[in-house]
Amino acid sequence: MNTENISVVLVEPQGPRNIGSVCRAMLNFGMVDLRLVNPQTDHLLHEARQMAVKATTILEEARIYTSLADALADCILSIGTTRRFGRYREDMLHPDEAAKWLLPVTADGRVALVFGREDKGLHTAELDLCQRFVTIPTGDKLPSMNLAQAVALCLYEIGKAKGQLNGALHGRKQLASNENLERMFQHMQESLTRVGFLNPQNPDHILRAFRRIFGRAGLNEREVRIMRGLCSQIDLLEQVQALKEPVSHD
Repeated sequence: MNTENISVVLVEPQGPRNIGSVCRAMLNFGMVDLRLVNPQTDHLLHEARQMAVKATTILEEARIYTSLADALADCILSIGTTRRFGRYREDMLHPDEAAKWLLPVTADGRVALVFGREDKGLHTAELDLCQRFVTIPTGDKLPSMNLAQAVALCLYEIGKAKGQLNGALHGRKQLASNENLERMFQHMQESLTRVGFLNPQNPDHILRAFRRIFGRAGLNEREVRIMRGLCSQIDLLEQVQALKEPVSHD
């Protein structure tokens, strides 16, 4: 996954403050490629810079295109946003679904998120250039969202999905092998039985509770080693205690 391979495309944006706010949201979530199609305002105005805050580099490096087709020419996947449903606007994704769907594609090439005009959105011909559509589920009393807010919401879902997918590959999700878990439980059974915590006639009764606890926790290899270290310390203390006990003579 590479969020720098995600381009945010704004079609005929009208407000410099919206453009600046989009830049800030992009930098918040690790995206740097902004593309403007026929902007209806000067995107370098003071108002835009003011809203971009520390993301002015994205603003200054934004690329300008005369057509959406040109802006999407190097993209292997384009996702258009729309709030209107219809004959040619079917099979909509919600932002969280779109995020999980597009992120793996960024490993192979550039992906575009396309946002339409503040007042009219994307035309059907423009959506024809996109492979999938995203809609944000809003209330009927005010279904249309501010452009910058809509962009921020979609990028947030991408950031969240990226974190979830990374979690599947790193940290606690790299679970300990079943073999090492069973060695740990065997060690626990022996140690806790010797110190009288487990009933030697039925050690599994309490040990199963430990299995459920550690099963919910999802131990990684380091955590298994820590638990075995604890058992080894129990073993050592039990041996020291045994040496201290007086030897009886009949």
